[in-house]
Amino acid sequence: MPNPIPLKDHEKEKGLVNRRLLVCGLLVLALALSLVARLYFLQVIQYDYHSTVSENNRVHVLPIAPERGLVYDRNGVVLADNRPSFNLTLTRERAGNSAQVAQVLDNLAQILHLTDEQRHDFDKDLKRSRHPFEPVTLMYELTEEQIADIAVNQFRLPGLDVDAQFVREYPQGELFAHSLGYVGRINEHEAKTLDQTEYRGTQSVGKTGVERFYEPQLHGHVGFEEVETNAQGRVMRVLRHTDPVPGQNITLSLDINLQRAAEKALDGRRGAIVALDPNTGEVLAMVSEPGFDPNLFVTGISFKQYTALRDSIDRPLFNRVLRGLYAPGSTIKPEVAVAGLDSGVINAGTRIFDPGYYQLPNYDHKYRNWNRAGDGWVDLYSAIMRSNDVYFYETAHRLGIDRLHDYLSRFGIGQKVSLDMFEEAPGLMPSEQWKRATRRQPWFPGETLILGIGQGYMQVTPLQLAQATSLIASKGVWHRPHLAQTIGGQPPVDSNPMPNIVLHDPNEWEQVNRGMQAVLHDPRGIARQSAVNAQYRIAGKSGTAQVVAIRQGERYNRNKTAERNRDNALFVGFAPAEKPQIVVAVMIENGEAGGRVAGPVVREVLDAWLLDQDGHLKPQYASPAPSPLKPPHA
Repeated sequence: MPNPIPLKDHEKEKGLVNRRLLVCGLLVLALALSLVARLYFLQVIQYDYHSTVSENNRVHVLPIAPERGLVYDRNGVVLADNRPSFNLTLTRERAGNSAQVAQVLDNLAQILHLTDEQRHDFDKDLKRSRHPFEPVTLMYELTEEQIADIAVNQFRLPGLDVDAQFVREYPQGELFAHSLGYVGRINEHEAKTLDQTEYRGTQSVGKTGVERFYEPQLHGHVGFEEVETNAQGRVMRVLRHTDPVPGQNITLSLDINLQRAAEKALDGRRGAIVALDPNTGEVLAMVSEPGFDPNLFVTGISFKQYTALRDSIDRPLFNRVLRGLYAPGSTIKPEVAVAGLDSGVINAGTRIFDPGYYQLPNYDHKYRNWNRAGDGWVDLYSAIMRSNDVYFYETAHRLGIDRLHDYLSRFGIGQKVSLDMFEEAPGLMPSEQWKRATRRQPWFPGETLILGIGQGYMQVTPLQLAQATSLIASKGVWHRPHLAQTIGGQPPVDSNPMPNIVLHDPNEWEQVNRGMQAVLHDPRGIARQSAVNAQYRIAGKSGTAQVVAIRQGERYNRNKTAERNRDNALFVGFAPAEKPQIVVAVMIENGEAGGRVAGPVVREVLDAWLLDQDGHLKPQYASPAPSPLKPPHA
């Protein structure tokens, strides 16, 4: 029998439909309520946030880099200037996404016929951190032809602009490279450490010298421009403008004429010259040879050029005045004499017999005098005049290492002495404690002897040697050497002044001064040839320092010694000796004879400062004719 056909239950179906409609209605109502709630949250609760984001999409703050302060010499000659340059910049947001930016740069390389290395440099520049809509400088100093090519192909180069910007220029080239320093493009490390606000829009920063030490003063303060842009990033109008504050101008104590004279006197030899005013500490000239052109670094030096400078055997990038460490040789003897006099171990009349060598009690080793024949009986006056080693061996022995270390440290040996030269090396003034800590050995008496003639472990920079001599000239009054004469019109301030050297008997300064005058003006002086026809009295001291050690009993033979292993030639001097106005220290690498080689260089620098164009002594430096030189005890 067939199954019965079920009848359709309309009531049941109606109820099912109604329930489904109700669920759908509730679902629609829930979605509508969620949408309303979301709209309320976005438009009411987060109104401030989203209105700010919207405004930022329309309004942008662009930095305006400040103009870097200028640097002058003491006569007002510009040493560091700013000149306009047409540079190529890229605003990444206007160029599109990463692929589009890459295409723009490829087009640029093709249009300007750039090398693969230059194209790769663009990618490195774009990887540096920056703010939105902040342009990145890709190329400096565009030629007129390049500017024309970019203008014609602008439709292929969205986001690229040619802007007129200031770049640093050093009109004097190599002349002040080591003292003035240079600026260079900000690298990745510097970008992380520099103030992110102040350096927005700035492409370069001081790397060395005055440019680095006075970077905060020279840089100035960034300005801003609030602009309205369209969707493509084009500036529609300027809403607000804040001018940048230019950097402060700096006047250096350096004198361009004296600097040129010093460089000419060095005559291309490897070495250093530094001239100071002993009454103020101002650096009048600072030459390190060989030098380099700082303009190469301003917009980015090529790898080939930098490699040539870095790998040169003559080390042109090395600042010998501040970082060169040399044995001072006999130029340190005046300071040893002051130590001996003030401590009472010698006096002006103390006489020591020189047979040509010196021996410690109960020791066989002979410490030779440079004059192998010996000078016989010598006192302080003749010991300085003749640069007698035996006299200063005995003085150092009587002093002992502790007192010798303490006195020479008061002259700045073994420490940084400058006020505004961050590159300065501290040098080394050894002591008994130093040797135990670094060499794990005791101090030997013979090591004290050779310190007395400026050999052994002692190392000084030419600047420290000049400062020690300046203290002899100023009779112990400390003035830290400094390059800046004024910063923004204000003189530099020494926040950590050194104590003056006060002797028990101030006349001892004069006794050492007269001995140093005898070096050049006494007929028996070892550097008398450097004072021939001088119109003023010079006090000086020569020095010849070994580069390599010579065995006991051997003699120095220049013909058997490699040129770069030959002795260094040094000379220090100040003038006029009665009222010093300038101190000069000269170091010539492998020059061999301090009095014969370095002495004439000092004389040329002194003449350039003290004489006028006609070769006459300037009136302000004239002094009464001094009495003939005689030993103080005579």
